[in-house]
Amino acid sequence: MSLPLKAVPRAPGGIPLLGHAVKLGRRPLQFLRSLSEVGDLVRVDLGTMPLYVVTSAELVRDVTVTQARAFEKGRLYDRVRPLVGNGLATAGGDVHRRHRRLIQPMFHQTRIADYAQIMSDRAVALAESWTPGRRIAVEQVMGELAIDILAETMFSTDIGRPAVGAVRRDLPVILKNMLLRAASPKLLDRLPIPPNRAFDAAAQSMRQVIDDVIAGTRRSGQTDQADLLSVLLAARDADTGEALTDEEVRDELVTILFAGTETTASTLSWALHEIARHPEVEKQLVAEVDEIVGSRPVTIEDVPRLTGIRRVLDEVIRLHGVTLLMRRTTEEVELGGFTIPAGKEVGFSLYALHRDPALYADPDRFDPDRWLPERRAHIPREAFVPFGSGNRRCIGDAFAWTEATIVLATLLARWQLRPVPGHTPREAASAMAHPDHVPMEVAPRAPADRP
Repeated sequence: MSLPLKAVPRAPGGIPLLGHAVKLGRRPLQFLRSLSEVGDLVRVDLGTMPLYVVTSAELVRDVTVTQARAFEKGRLYDRVRPLVGNGLATAGGDVHRRHRRLIQPMFHQTRIADYAQIMSDRAVALAESWTPGRRIAVEQVMGELAIDILAETMFSTDIGRPAVGAVRRDLPVILKNMLLRAASPKLLDRLPIPPNRAFDAAAQSMRQVIDDVIAGTRRSGQTDQADLLSVLLAARDADTGEALTDEEVRDELVTILFAGTETTASTLSWALHEIARHPEVEKQLVAEVDEIVGSRPVTIEDVPRLTGIRRVLDEVIRLHGVTLLMRRTTEEVELGGFTIPAGKEVGFSLYALHRDPALYADPDRFDPDRWLPERRAHIPREAFVPFGSGNRRCIGDAFAWTEATIVLATLLARWQLRPVPGHTPREAASAMAHPDHVPMEVAPRAPADRP
């Protein structure tokens, strides 16, 4: 027999009116990880609104797959709608299904093969721009690279170039303030505090630039290109023949920019940091790239063969994954022995799930070999969902993995990166647990560096 909602254990440390928002804002990653010690389903108060957080792999699967039809996108997505409008990240029901069907061809294997050439060209250009002894802020360089690659795949004409500058300027501001905005009581939105002003101004600026690019592309008649913007403008619903409106196109483009930048930049930054800390891993990866790629540019055909790089990327995104996701019940559901009525907010943290000691031995240790086939077989399928699961699985996961693999292989073949003394990267929570700062120095990879 199910227990009533009031029986769900509450996380410790709440305060009147603000609930757990202060704890979540100050140390979000530690707070989210601590919830599994309270139970498989835990009540967290965001202001006066209860959020029921599931902490076990089985319950996360219940929310995202088994009982997915009983949920819609929740408060987190409502709070970032000023940024991404009603794109795939926030849309629900019929709108989500229709848009996903229209957008899916953008990420078909044949198109990703075309994008891979852009990814490789950009990675080679970056590698060739470095000089021996140069010090770089890896997180900044990887962020700019991810933006440049997305911009070139999204906007193939000069009309789209203003969007690149806007994204470079505005997206870091949005990401920095997003989690705080989502977790804070809505009544605080109107306070003229710096985080609110910065978030609102950046979101408005980026959306306006994308609107101008869409309008300019339509006026120019250049809608027959191979870029993502042209695909969206040309997309037609197979059943109704309807096209996306300019507003819908804008929302989807902003969603792709938002989702495709931080994930890739954060994963690559952490990967380069961890590789530098583990010389034996670096040696194996360099040998793999030498054998499979040699001195030529990395191609789409190389990606599935670079299995060592894939293991490193899997391990990095396990350690530093998505911070918090939310759903809202649309009907009564049972979770973990409790009855959850319709209209309640349910949350889960992939970051916390992927560091659960019940699922992973020595969960805080960087160990790419845990993804070797014989070891991976002992990790439950539902215990590793870096891009989500079910009908809400990230539509661009293959794009992201292809990009990260090509970039990492290209850089490792040419350069050895070493940490600059004086700073150890720390996790900073926004959509991902991204690194605050990764200062490194580059040196040419001499023959002696290779096995």
